[in-house]
Amino acid sequence: MRWPPWSSNSDKDGNEKKRSVSWTESLKAIDWSHYTDPRNIIPVVLLTTTVLVSTRLYRSYLRRIPEATYIRPGFFRKRSLFGMVTRVGDADNFHLFHMPGGRLAGWGWLRKIPEDKKALKGNTIHVRIAGIDAPEGAHFGKPAQPYSQEALEWLKNYILGRRVRAYVYKMDQYQRVVATVWVRRFFFRRDVGKEMLKAGLATIYEAKMGAEFGDFEAKYRSAEEKAKAKKKGMWAGKASDYESPRDYKIRTAVANEGK
Repeated sequence: MRWPPWSSNSDKDGNEKKRSVSWTESLKAIDWSHYTDPRNIIPVVLLTTTVLVSTRLYRSYLRRIPEATYIRPGFFRKRSLFGMVTRVGDADNFHLFHMPGGRLAGWGWLRKIPEDKKALKGNTIHVRIAGIDAPEGAHFGKPAQPYSQEALEWLKNYILGRRVRAYVYKMDQYQRVVATVWVRRFFFRRDVGKEMLKAGLATIYEAKMGAEFGDFEAKYRSAEEKAKAKKKGMWAGKASDYESPRDYKIRTAVANEGK
C-alpha cells in the first residue's frame, strides 16, 4: 500500500534517480581508454618535450645578451660569446654586438646588425682583452704614452667590423668582460692578444691581482720576449726610456694625487 495515498509510482522512480553516486563509481563509469590510447599519448609527450627542449636551447644558446651586466655567473669560464666588433675604445678593449648562433641563426642576412650609435647604445658588451696591457692614450688630462696611437690603429684594423669569439673569464671593476679573443684572418683563427704582443704593441698584464690568461700565459710571455728581441713596437727604443703601461698608470696616479 502506498503512503501517503496521494503518492505515485513516478515519485518513487524520481527518488531512485536522485540517489547519490559515489566518487569511486563515477570513476568506474568514465571511459579511460581515450586517455591511455598510445595514439593520443605519444603526440602529447612529443609536443611537450619539443617545447621544453626548444626553450632550454633558446635560453642557453640563442638568447642575445645586450650588455655585460646581463651575463650570469655560471656563464664565465664555461661559455663563449660570438659577435661583431662595433667599436674599439682603447688599444686593449672594444665593444661587441652579441650574435648568438651566427649566420645559422640569420645574423647578417635575416637579422640585421645595427650600425648607428643610438641603436647600439645599451646593446653591446664591453670586452677587455685578457692577459695584455696596451699603451695608454691621452685622457683625463694625462698625456698619451708612446705607441698608444699605433696600438689603437692596429687593433681597429685587426678586428673592427669583424666577427670574433670571446672566451670569457670574469667581469672586472669597470663592468667589462675579460676574455681571450679570437678572430679569423685569412682562413686561420688568431688570438688577438697574442698577435698584439708579437707586434710589440702590448705587454703582459702585470697587475698583482686580477690578471687573467686562461691557458695561454706561457705563450704570451714567449711572444713578448720575441718582440723584445726583435725590438718591435714599444721595444724599439732604449731600454732606459721604456715605461710599461702599468708603471705609467702608477706614475700618473701618484702625480694626480699630489696636485
